[in-house]
Amino acid sequence: MHCALFFINFTPSFYGNDMVLNYIWITFFLAGFIVALYRLLFMGDTEIFSQVMQGIFSDAKNGFEISIGLTGVLALWLGFMKIGEKGGIITVLAKLIAPFFRKIFPEIPKDHPVYGTIMLNIAANMLGLDNAATPMGLKAMDEMQKFNKQKDTASNAQIMFLVLNTSGLTLIPTTIMVYRAQAGAADPTDIFLPILFATFFSTIIGFLAVAIVQKINIFNKTILLYLGSITALLVGLLFYLKSLPGDELGTISSVLSNLILFSIIISFIVAGIIKRVNVFDAFIEGAKDGFNVAIKIIPNLIAILVGIGIFRTVGGLDLICDGLAWCFQAIGVDTKFVPALPTALMKPLSGSGARGMMIDAMNTFGADSFAGKLACIFQGSTDTTFYIIAVYFGSVGIRKTRHAISCGLIADFAGIVAAILIAYLL
Repeated sequence: MHCALFFINFTPSFYGNDMVLNYIWITFFLAGFIVALYRLLFMGDTEIFSQVMQGIFSDAKNGFEISIGLTGVLALWLGFMKIGEKGGIITVLAKLIAPFFRKIFPEIPKDHPVYGTIMLNIAANMLGLDNAATPMGLKAMDEMQKFNKQKDTASNAQIMFLVLNTSGLTLIPTTIMVYRAQAGAADPTDIFLPILFATFFSTIIGFLAVAIVQKINIFNKTILLYLGSITALLVGLLFYLKSLPGDELGTISSVLSNLILFSIIISFIVAGIIKRVNVFDAFIEGAKDGFNVAIKIIPNLIAILVGIGIFRTVGGLDLICDGLAWCFQAIGVDTKFVPALPTALMKPLSGSGARGMMIDAMNTFGADSFAGKLACIFQGSTDTTFYIIAVYFGSVGIRKTRHAISCGLIADFAGIVAAILIAYLL
C-alpha cells in the first residue's frame, strides 16, 4: 500500500513516523525550487520565480482569510452545539451510536457525549454540509484531546475520526451537480451514482486501513451489524434518490439537506427550553470557543496552503500527470482518464484547487466528456486530507500525526482507483 501513495517515504517505517507532515512540507518547497529552476534554465521562463513568490504571499493571505472566514461559522455552530450539549441532545445521540463507536474508539469513555458530536459531524459530511461539519469536527477533536495522554501526538481515536473525515463519504454532491449544470451538462445528476460508489469505497478502505494499524477486530458482530445497517440505509436512499427525475434530484437533495440541518438546530433549542437552559447564554458560551479555535488553526493552515501553492505554481502536478500518461502508454493501458487526473491529485491538497481543476476539465473537454465526468467523480470521491489535518490537528496543538497521513492517503488512493474503474464501467 505504501507504493500507492503520491509522496516519498523518507523513513524505514512510514506508520511509525511522527515527522511525515514535516517531510512532505519540505518536499513541496524543495521540489518546487528544483522544477522552477529547471523552467528558468532550460525553458527560459523568466517569470516563474516571480510567480512563485507572488503565490507564496497570496496563499499566506488566503490561509489567514480562510481562518477568519471560519471564525463566524465556528462561533455559530459551536454555539448551537453548546445548547445541544446542555439540552441533552448530544447525549441521546451518543447513546444511539455508542455500541459501534466503543468498538472503533476504545479510548473514549462509555456513552461520552463526544459520540453524538462525531455522529453529527459524519452526518453533515454525508449531506455535503461543510459549514456545519467542520465546527462539529473541531468540537469532537477538542473533546477527544481531553483523553489524549500525549497532547502533541495524535491518539488512535483522533486518527480514526480524521480518516473517516478525509475519506469524504458523501450522499448528496449538490455543489458538483450545480457546477455541472452551469457547465452545460445534459444531465447534471449523472455523476450521482459513481460518486456515491467511489466515496463509499474510499471510506471503507480508509476505515480498514486504520483498523488494521490499530488492531481493531473488524469481524466483531457489533461492527458488522452497524456497517451492514448503514450500507443497507445508503442503498435504500440511493434507490429512492435515483428514482427521482433528474431535474428534481438536485432540488430535493438541497431541500432535504438543509431541512435536516435546520431541524437539528431547532431540536437543540427545544431541548434547551425543556431542560430550562438559558439558551442565549449557552449559545454565547459556545460561540466564544469558536474564536479561540480559529486563532489556533491560522499558522497550520498558512503553512499547508503555502507549501501546496508552490508545488501547484511550478507545474508539479502537470509533470506527474505527464509522467503517468507516458507510463500507462508504455504498458498499453488506455489513457483517456489521464486528463482528469489533476483533479484527483489536487484533491488531497486543496479543495478549491481541485474544484478549479474540475471546472477546467469540463470547460476544456466538455461537461459530458469522459474526462469532464471523471473529474467530477474525483472531486466527490474523497476530501482534502492535508487541509483537514492542518485544521483539525492544528486546532488542538497536535504536531505528531503518526499513521493519520498514510491511512488518509490510502483512502484517497482507493477513492481515485474506484472512481476510474466505476467511470469505465458506467
